This record gives sequence, C-alpha cells and structure tokens, in this order.
Amino acid sequence: MLFQWLKRYMPRGLYGRAALILILPVVTLQLVVSVVFIQRHFEGVSRQMSREVARDVNLVLNTLATPQSEAIRQQLAVDVTAAEPGAVPAQDQRRWYDFSGIVVTRTLQRDLPGLRRVLLPDDTDVILFVERDGLWQVRFARRRVSASNPHQLLVNMVVFGGLMTAVAFIYLRNQLRPITRLADAAEAFGRGRHEPYSPAGAVEVRAAGHAFLDMRARIERQIEQRTLMLSGVSHDMRTPLTRLRLGLSMLDDADSAGLERDVDDLQRLLDAFLDFARGNAEAGEPESTDPVALVAEIVSDAQRGGAQVRFDPPPATAQMMLRPMALRRAVENLIGNAVRYGTQAEVSVQITDKSLRIRVEDDGPGIPEAQREEALRPFVRLDPARNQDKGSGVGLGLAIAADIARGHGGVLRLGKADLGGLRADIVIAR
Repeated sequence: MLFQWLKRYMPRGLYGRAALILILPVVTLQLVVSVVFIQRHFEGVSRQMSREVARDVNLVLNTLATPQSEAIRQQLAVDVTAAEPGAVPAQDQRRWYDFSGIVVTRTLQRDLPGLRRVLLPDDTDVILFVERDGLWQVRFARRRVSASNPHQLLVNMVVFGGLMTAVAFIYLRNQLRPITRLADAAEAFGRGRHEPYSPAGAVEVRAAGHAFLDMRARIERQIEQRTLMLSGVSHDMRTPLTRLRLGLSMLDDADSAGLERDVDDLQRLLDAFLDFARGNAEAGEPESTDPVALVAEIVSDAQRGGAQVRFDPPPATAQMMLRPMALRRAVENLIGNAVRYGTQAEVSVQITDKSLRIRVEDDGPGIPEAQREEALRPFVRLDPARNQDKGSGVGLGLAIAADIARGHGGVLRLGKADLGGLRADIVIAR
C-alpha cells in the first residue's frame, strides 16, 4: 500500500521492467563507488600532495634573499617571479568540472600565508599569487597537487558498466522472448486465431508453454466434439420434423395450421441453437477486411428487406484482420433485434488507433441496467424489456453477438441509446 503511487511511474512492459532491474543497481553501484572512492581517496591524496607543495612554496619564498635560492627553486621545481598588482585576477579560477581543484585551492589557502589567488587553468600548471615582502607569481606543475587522470576511473566505470549492462540485457531478452511468445500465442488464441507455438526457454517457461498447449488442445477438442455432436443431433431431429411436415400436409388446413406453426417454431429453435453452438467454428480464418464497407453492405441488405435502418459512414476507414462472415452474423443479429423491438435503428462505425467500435441503437423499450448482463446469456428472454408479440426470438441474438465479439478479442457492451432504446456496441481491439 505504501508504494501504490510508485506504480504509476514504473514501466508497464516486461522488457522495460527488466531493463530497470538491470540499470538501476548498476547506476546506484557506480554512484556509490564514485562518491566513496573519489571523496575518500582522491580528495585525501590531493589534500596531502597540496600540503607538501605548500611547504615547498613556503621554503622557496622564505629563501628568496639567500644565495641558495636558485638552487632550491630548481630542486623543488617551483618557478617564482615578481608580479605587478594589476596582474592579480579578481577571483580564483577553476574549470567547473575540476572537482579536485576545490580541495587543492582550499588546502593551499589554509597552509600558504599571504596567498591572494589560485589559478587552475588546465591540467598542466598551477599559478599562485602570493604577497610576502612583495607580490610574487608562483608556478609549478599540476601533477604535484592532485592525482593524475582521476577521470579515468569514472570513464572505466561508465564504459564497462554500460558494456556489462548491454550484455546482461541481451541475455535477459533471450530469456524473456519465450514468455512474450507465449503471451502472443495466448492472446491470438483468445482472438480466435491459431498461431504456431513451441515451448522454449527456462524450465518454468517450458512448463507454462506445455500447459498452454494442452489447454488449447482440450478447448479445440471440446469445440470440435460439441460441433460434431450437434451436427448429429441436427441430422437426427430434422428427419422426424420432415415426417411431421409430410403428415401435416395431408390434413385439412384448418386442422394443420396450428400444428404447422409449432413445427416451424421447433425448426427455428433448432436452427438457432445449432447456430449458437457452432460459434465461430464455421466462420473461417481472419482476413483483411474493411469494416465500414462490411457494415454498409449489411445495412443495405437490411434496408432491402424493409427494415428502417440508417447508417452514417465515418470519414476514414482502415483494413483490419476480421472474420467477415462471423461479424456479419453478429451485426445482423443486433439489427434484427433493434427493428424487431423498435421502429427504427441507427448503425455507426468508429475506428481509432486502438479499437474498432460498431454501434447499433434502437428506439425500443431497451433493457434495464440491472438486467443487461443477464441478457447476454444464451436462451434468456427478458419479457419486461422486450415485447414478445413483435417477434419469436429464442434469446440467442445477443449471446451470439457477444460470443463473436469475444472470438475477435473484443466485447459486446449494452447501454442506453440516444433514441431511447438499447445501445449495443461491439468493441474490438486493433
């Protein structure tokens, strides 16, 4: 609970989180080592070397008037010349990234009396302006007051740290690739596509892959067995229905009218049940489809059949991988429900970068919000929400549409229409 706010700033993908797990410890370790080593080692070394040089400069300045002055300066490698007061800079000079220069300046100012300015122009020389029995300019080598090339440690750390991180990330990517392939195969199966997949990677990932393959095989086998069983039921039931029709045809019209309606209702129930049970088994493979053109064709067919359906095509369209036959059946079911329980229907299509939405609205009685989830279940007929006198539906129209939407990796959503009736949205992720 304490870290809930942190989740908003964390990468959502597996690769991003793996990279963060790799990079964050490496960067933290380099920062800790840099701070500790530079502060404890380079700072201490620079302070000690600066103190030694301060003693040498004091000795040279104190012996300027003696005969041994020249020999001492040559021996200590310290160059001393007289300076004009106007030559003294207004402030100390140091490059902004010269962190060891801070220690050098602070140590020399403490241990060298009369020091006016410290100039650290480059990595070669140190220039001091000291006022002692006159103004003197003192010059000596920079290597005498600070460790040489301290940046090499940082360069080596950054280069080798980046190299090891890249090698580790390549290795980790190879370990994560089987997981992403498993996720892609599972997502494709959820959208109704059968993509080839073979388990690979670590033992745990292989176990998950084999479990997915077994699950997929069981589901496909169950669907196939259900379809075969229902095909057999269809064949067995159509034969006695045909005999009943033949028998009724020999009766008088007054005696057979009611029985023929019962047989027609039974035939319609059987067809609807088989249509729902088959699901997407006979829908075919996904193919590149223009959803706007498909919906326009469906609406045109409904209008030719006498339905009051209006369609406003969007200004832009796009090709998507869809099962056109299955999607046609879903939209036709929604339009059929709309014109059965209302007087008119409006169809619209919206395509974004992330999703496809097909909306069907009607001006009928609608479905109460508390019963919308129940309405998506098969063989559910909501008498209070639908006028059964206007149609002989068997409660499978919405269930079939919802099943087809799930087969495309989408969902069927019900809501309140602007026309006052039911709004049905088929939303499919792109």
